[in-house]
Amino acid sequence: MTVNRLRPRRSCLAVPGSNPRFLEKAQGLPADQVFLDLEDACAPLAKEGARHTIVEALNNGDWSGKTRVVRVNDWTTHWTYRDVITVVEGAGANLDCIMLPKVQDAEQIVALDLLLTQIETTMGFEPGRIGIEAQIENAKGLVNVDAIAAASPRLETIIFGPADFMASINMKTLVVGEQPPGYGADAYHYILMRILMAARANDLQAIDGPYLQIKNVDGYKEVAGRAAALGFDGKWVLHPGQVEAANEVFSPSQEDYDRAELILDAYEWHTSEAGGKKGSAMLGDEMIDEASRKMALVVSGKGRAAGMTRTSKFEAPEA
Repeated sequence: MTVNRLRPRRSCLAVPGSNPRFLEKAQGLPADQVFLDLEDACAPLAKEGARHTIVEALNNGDWSGKTRVVRVNDWTTHWTYRDVITVVEGAGANLDCIMLPKVQDAEQIVALDLLLTQIETTMGFEPGRIGIEAQIENAKGLVNVDAIAAASPRLETIIFGPADFMASINMKTLVVGEQPPGYGADAYHYILMRILMAARANDLQAIDGPYLQIKNVDGYKEVAGRAAALGFDGKWVLHPGQVEAANEVFSPSQEDYDRAELILDAYEWHTSEAGGKKGSAMLGDEMIDEASRKMALVVSGKGRAAGMTRTSKFEAPEA
């Protein structure tokens, strides 16, 4: 079986696993991914009941068009193994990924992979179908991110968890996602690029974490725009008002999408027999070549995944 590990994740909606009302509401929102949370959004005394609430929601809810993910507790707690067993045994057929928070080394991914394999084998599920998302939330995880990203063929995404990360390095700010006072540059640039390079080197997606000022949509767009400009695939959303913003920021503009499709068509024609088998050619005032094609594939892929429709058409030049 070939598993699609590159499902679009422009908007990744966090939903408390212990709240049936939120679980129901999330099904109707236009998020690319919904992750049902057993970790930070779930109080310790509510975790056991939330597992069963999540199983019920996955099995009986309508999650059409969404990647279905459950965030379990991290391996330093005593909840993790039971989170995985209860959710995967109960709803594995209706689950796409397990998100593992606070990943610190590759061995933690290997352990989750092994547990998933045993459950799949026991339950008769397709081996390897359920993916893993790894969340980087402290200095040790970032230092080991290359090994983490290569730890399992189940891996689909590497996620930046800003709140815990900021606390782990003693960053001087209380506003998650915003720049710390007194620092003139982007304090998150190195972190985001390290995660992005590890993800891309292993053909994974890179996802930015939450922006907690949920009513400040302009602030969300600004922070999301920085991650999108670097090449990140999406960002967490904590509120319905952030979903549309994420989908907009991480989709190409209509102009860029049209241009990308034109480049692909033009390059295909110019390298063909009819086009003269050229390795490079002009498209308007711009020279295009194989590198241009690769760049255009990225933009066109994002546009197609977003359901965009082109508004221009390539016309071969007259002989």
